[in-house]
Amino acid sequence: MSTKRIQCNSQHKKGYIPMNIASTPKNQNQQIAMRTARNSIGINIALSAFKLFAGIFAQSAAMVADAIHSITDLISTVVVVIGIKMAGKKPDKEHPYGHERFECVATLVLAALISVVGIGIGWAGGQTIISGDFNELSVPGLLALVAAIVSIGVKEGLFWYVRAAAKKTDSSGLMADAWHSRADGLSSIGSFIGILGARMGLPILDPVAAIVISLFILKTALSIAIEALGKMTDRACSDEVENEMRKIIQSHSGVKGIDRLNTRMFGNKIYVDVDICVDGTVSLKEAHDTAESVHDAIEGHFEKVKHCMVHVNPVEI
Repeated sequence: MSTKRIQCNSQHKKGYIPMNIASTPKNQNQQIAMRTARNSIGINIALSAFKLFAGIFAQSAAMVADAIHSITDLISTVVVVIGIKMAGKKPDKEHPYGHERFECVATLVLAALISVVGIGIGWAGGQTIISGDFNELSVPGLLALVAAIVSIGVKEGLFWYVRAAAKKTDSSGLMADAWHSRADGLSSIGSFIGILGARMGLPILDPVAAIVISLFILKTALSIAIEALGKMTDRACSDEVENEMRKIIQSHSGVKGIDRLNTRMFGNKIYVDVDICVDGTVSLKEAHDTAESVHDAIEGHFEKVKHCMVHVNPVEI
């Protein structure tokens, strides 16, 4: 039995606008992401300067390490901005499928930068402890303790603000930046404990806090890298999403079955390839209309679907 394969791309149909494009302004998500990133940069500049001053003035290794962590947060936001700008570019001759993966590349660069900083901070704290000259360690001043408290509050607020924007725009870069802010807030808790302990007569707790901070930083970098790599290696959608797609496809009266359904992530977008079964006795036009209907339903229902390819296989009824 011969197989009839119909490729349907109804975006070329005159007058048709996919629901996911028609329902939102073209650059709305990018505008939200850029505004959020700019606000994050401004907050991190002010906070980093304050923490670095407090760490140096109050002679706290933990607070200096925490300040450096905040500076990496600032650098990471700049990297995210670059990634978002690149991902938002229109398809061209060299990149006909778009530039969404540029944001993943930026996220991996961010993870590498965070890892380097984490290793450096941990190394410095470890060297201080190994030296064994604990009596020579300076007792951190009160300003370092105040800076830690301020950092905890600001970073937690920034986490929820950036996270909300990341969910709204489905930006992996912004989500990575949000979790970096949370990690920075957690590191400030470590700073607070270390500084408070040092002021209470245990100066070794200050470099110990710096090492704890480095571990938080490295854990954050690993999580960010794993998420970005998943989006760059054509990972399939979740079973929940694919099952929902199957239900929508099978709800069409002309569809007699599904031979194949493949999905893959391309940055934060989804590509779908599906082979549907159609009565082999119907006309070519009827088979094409069924395929087009399936295509429109998938792209209209799932906002993240950038492209849906539908093939038709005839079956005997």
